[in-house]
Amino acid sequence: MIIKKYNILPDEAKYIRETVFIKEQGFKEEFDSIDDNCIHLVMFDDAHPVATCRVFFDENKGSYILGRLAVLPQYRGRNLGADMVHDAQDVIESMGGSSLMLHAQCRAKSFYEKQGYAPFGDVDYDEDCPHIWMKKVF
Repeated sequence: MIIKKYNILPDEAKYIRETVFIKEQGFKEEFDSIDDNCIHLVMFDDAHPVATCRVFFDENKGSYILGRLAVLPQYRGRNLGADMVHDAQDVIESMGGSSLMLHAQCRAKSFYEKQGYAPFGDVDYDEDCPHIWMKKVF
């Protein structure tokens, strides 16, 4: 598996996000203007895209944000999500960042806790799906 970094939203990331967030989970508002100002990471198994996420700096929060982490269903259970999170952290560190925040679906909270993220604040809802903010300092 290799992870490639993009400064624009590549078709491979769109495909993974459409498959996971729109078709599987039922989200409708998957793509936004933030996509235009992100670093997009895509993991490939040979030539096949299998996982993606994005990272960006949020001026309002004063922090780098990890978002839109998705692994295709047939590739889950192989620690690829954890690999993506660690690679995103490496990207942020290479840019001088020392922490990363994310807005996790509550059902994924324990996954992020295993990666060293701590929840903070109240649960809120994105398209009727409960989310919680989490942060890691590294």
